[in-house]
Amino acid sequence: MQNTKQASARPSAYYVTLAGLALGVWLILRFVLSLQVGWGQMQWSELAGVFAVGLWLDVAALAYLLAPVLLCSALIPAKLANASWFNKARWVTLFIAMFALVFGAVSEFIFWQEFSTRFNFIAVDYLVYTHEVIGNIRESYPVPFIVLAIAVLVTLILYFVSWFVHFSNATPATSKRSLLFAAAFLLPLLSYQLANVDQMQFSKNTYANELAGNGLFSFAAAARRNELDYDAFYKTLPQAQADKVLQRLGVVRRPSSALLSAEPHASAASDLAPFKRRPKNVVLIMVESLSADYLARYGNQENLTPYLDKLAKQSLVFDHAYATGTRTVRGLDALSIAIPPIPGQAVVHRPDTEHLATLGEFLEAQTYSTFFIYGGYGVFDSMNTYFRGNDYKVVDRTDFDKTTIQSENVWGVDDESLFNNSLQIIDANVKPGQPFFAHIMTTSNHRPYTFPVGKIDLPLGHREGAVKYTDYAIGQLIEQAKTKPWFKDTLFVIVADHCSSAAGKTKLPVDKYHIPLFFYAPDLLPAGHNSRMVSQIDIAPTLLDILGAKGSQHFFGQSIFEAERKQLPQRVFISNYQELGYYKDNTLIVLSPKKKAQAYAVDAASLQSTPTAMKPEILNEAIAYYQTAARAYKQGDLKEHKNAYWQH
Repeated sequence: MQNTKQASARPSAYYVTLAGLALGVWLILRFVLSLQVGWGQMQWSELAGVFAVGLWLDVAALAYLLAPVLLCSALIPAKLANASWFNKARWVTLFIAMFALVFGAVSEFIFWQEFSTRFNFIAVDYLVYTHEVIGNIRESYPVPFIVLAIAVLVTLILYFVSWFVHFSNATPATSKRSLLFAAAFLLPLLSYQLANVDQMQFSKNTYANELAGNGLFSFAAAARRNELDYDAFYKTLPQAQADKVLQRLGVVRRPSSALLSAEPHASAASDLAPFKRRPKNVVLIMVESLSADYLARYGNQENLTPYLDKLAKQSLVFDHAYATGTRTVRGLDALSIAIPPIPGQAVVHRPDTEHLATLGEFLEAQTYSTFFIYGGYGVFDSMNTYFRGNDYKVVDRTDFDKTTIQSENVWGVDDESLFNNSLQIIDANVKPGQPFFAHIMTTSNHRPYTFPVGKIDLPLGHREGAVKYTDYAIGQLIEQAKTKPWFKDTLFVIVADHCSSAAGKTKLPVDKYHIPLFFYAPDLLPAGHNSRMVSQIDIAPTLLDILGAKGSQHFFGQSIFEAERKQLPQRVFISNYQELGYYKDNTLIVLSPKKKAQAYAVDAASLQSTPTAMKPEILNEAIAYYQTAARAYKQGDLKEHKNAYWQH
């Protein structure tokens, strides 16, 4: 039997076999992902481009992978190559390589379920936080079974391959060694010169572009581009012109030193509308991945948020609020420093972020107790470092008494336990009559979607159940807060960090950034709804104005009610880590690297986008906002150190 098998096999170079297997794995992955997306989401020309461009990028990635194999083949000594055991070693290394390829394909498939993209900068970040990420994967998927299945599959594939190829022990001739040596250097060099990740963008359909990508190639590009210098990669204006554009839009940022040394905020009745009187405290509940379309208030029919739907009738509800990004850190940027989302990493995740002029820094300087309370590990995404360096008292799951935690997973404790601890922390740390601001960040609406059993009528392990449980937990928090002496003087702000998915046919699908925003203060604020278009970056200056505190004019965001009184233009900012969106007057401007800009007409009802002619005035506004914000961060103008007030 063995002789028959060897007779049927044909000699094949190791690197040829490896190349064929790699291309096959990537082709199958692309085919499976395209079926999941649905071929109906793409035109036939786009579908053809998926596989044509995809093959090109696969070959480009393969050039890098083959380089060390070719180099080894060129340099291997004849004595070693002819050893009897060496051929078996080739099959062992091929098994390892094939296992890694299939494991990578499975990882990409899982990543696609969460983000509908190839590996990107999020995957790069996840390598840094291996404890949370690996733990999350282990709790969400049957990892041992998957690993065993991959091992069995790879064994069967290689057994099948062995019937058709065998590796010759013949020593390469000197001329062939020279060719292999040259190929080891030329292939990656040619790939670097001729291929780049931007070639994925061959169509106007984002699904098609992402499917055409190669995960390893995209991952490497994301690692290189994790921080993008705005001036080097994006369209710019002369700064004097940008300043004039922003002034016309009502953005006249004043230094924090001037604001904190100014007279106390006026208390005229007009400044309070629609509030009856000013709140003394704010509890900001930032809900993980709570898309607006989960709530009945925004059209959902599945009864996933019964408490929030009831609370909507007692709150001021903002109909058109939008997240700035697709990750929690972007939401934290927006709600703390009220800055348009600059390209690359979020500010929270960057170095040298202490003593920025944040919402908490302003309030702490004005006698408020300020808290950042998180249900997970605050080391993730540098959250603890960021908030602790900006005068928040930071509390995360490691500070909770274990007996107070009903359930937990690697991502965080259940939201009820988070909220119960939050109330205890406020009561224990706030002196009677002292104002406070508490920013509370939830985690239950995150894979693996676990929570205490018996609380709701949906099962664990699914997004819908997690949404309904988080809604239940918010209800428990509000009902308990009603028993506190500070409740009647407190504004509760309920907002999402981002939506549950940002996938769509366009780079920045506007509907995938629509989030809920409630202001709940039954003793202070009449119920109703506000139809103004609101960005996450507008919340921080609005809260300062509502509280009568100083600092709102430092931010890029608008104070919502003041903007209404002054009839300032409505606009919002949406982004991923490279594309920067500016949405105004049913037009979306998207700024991209290589100084590109595109315009889309956005249907007011469906929020679906179609390409349209560029509007220079709105384009200049987009550039002015993003350019000025990026430069302000780079030059240190977001710091409060320009005034030594915080050193008191």
